[in-house]
Amino acid sequence: MMDALPKRAQALALLLAAVLAGCASVEREQAIEVARDWSQRVDAQAPQLRADTAAGDALRERLLADPLSENAALQLALAQSPALQALLAEGWRAQAAAAQRGAPPNPFFLFERVVTGGEVDISRFLGIGLTELLTWPWRSDIAAGEVQALRLQLAREVLAHNAEVRAAWVRAVAAQQLVVYHRQVQDAAAASAELARRMQAVGNFSRLQRAREQAFLAEATTQLARAMAQATVEREALVRKLGLDAADAERLQLPERLPDLPAAARAGNEVAQRAMDERLDLLLARAQVGAAQRAMGLETVQLFDIELAAVRELGPGGERGRGFEAGIVLPLLDPGIALRQASSAKLLAAQRRFEQARIDAGSVLRERYVLYRSALDLARYQRDEVVPLKRTITDEMLLKYNGMLVGVFELLADARAQVGAVIAAIEAQRDFWLADAALNAAIVGAPSQATPLANAGATAAEPKGH
Repeated sequence: MMDALPKRAQALALLLAAVLAGCASVEREQAIEVARDWSQRVDAQAPQLRADTAAGDALRERLLADPLSENAALQLALAQSPALQALLAEGWRAQAAAAQRGAPPNPFFLFERVVTGGEVDISRFLGIGLTELLTWPWRSDIAAGEVQALRLQLAREVLAHNAEVRAAWVRAVAAQQLVVYHRQVQDAAAASAELARRMQAVGNFSRLQRAREQAFLAEATTQLARAMAQATVEREALVRKLGLDAADAERLQLPERLPDLPAAARAGNEVAQRAMDERLDLLLARAQVGAAQRAMGLETVQLFDIELAAVRELGPGGERGRGFEAGIVLPLLDPGIALRQASSAKLLAAQRRFEQARIDAGSVLRERYVLYRSALDLARYQRDEVVPLKRTITDEMLLKYNGMLVGVFELLADARAQVGAVIAAIEAQRDFWLADAALNAAIVGAPSQATPLANAGATAAEPKGH
């Protein structure tokens, strides 16, 4: 048997092993710390990685008791969504795996027992990979850079999730609001069609005139059915983002209307400056360049794999021997040229990705800001010009109807036109809030799809009539 180590040396070895083991660990809260900070800074709310899914039951019950606002929807998703919890857990796993790659090497122990002619030789080897030990600080630094990059990547994904929740809420509320006005159009068309049927029955309306009114009703009914189906689609998309089951989905209440438009637009120079200071995609690309630079040359060093071991031998006569054994891999057949080329290529790719990220950052921000301003201008135009103009026309038509200058069909057609203008205003308002969410994502560099302007230039979503 090997001689026992002194107690002080044993304690020192155990302490060193514990310290080195702790260097390669990533605690749960550490893994989501950067994501929490960014989410708190951008959305004033932070995610939590919960081991117990029942922990958020009280919060869910409280939030679902009232119509769900946009901020409440985000709060619920951050606490409830299984997809977000899986995203956080996967980020934790990736960081732990990266940290493990920077862990110190474990020692190895070999036991050898050889019987020769009835004589027994026993050898014991306690060694360590010397190359791995000497390069451990290098590998630990590389792993720390990879962990930091993964934390930034997780923060981007969390912010993208937040933007998607906000967009889903806007679409769901707008779709629900649109159903109300499409139903008003359908009611007006139904009244007109019924009146046409009665007038034809007494001989005061032609078959062609009645058919036109029936066609208006058919088109309005079709649009109402489509609006109701779209409202269901958008509501269920929000349910999935929130992570609600069937029972909670039934309890989900949404506000009756979208928030009002802001009083003033954001200044372009302020948006641009904030984006250049805070974009996560640039921070991530820069971190990846740093990780590639730190990794340069490590592959070549590891080709010279050296192992060193202490040896204790017990001969057949009970004699004891001690010494050491060293082994080295000679990189003769594989000198590591391909590894060095791969490392250089990795660094070059990271540098070019950073350059492209800077180009994309400016371009996407300009695009999103133009969409934001255009959507705001269109929404204001619909609200301040088109809807009041249609209302004025309706008031004048009502005066003429009271004075028997126009008929009831003209009055009903004008009512449909006014409601159609309100529908277009709601769609423009929806497009603005979607563009606002896309701009927020662009400012911080979170991945998000640009929102095209829907129905740009349209004055109303209504059955065409007289």
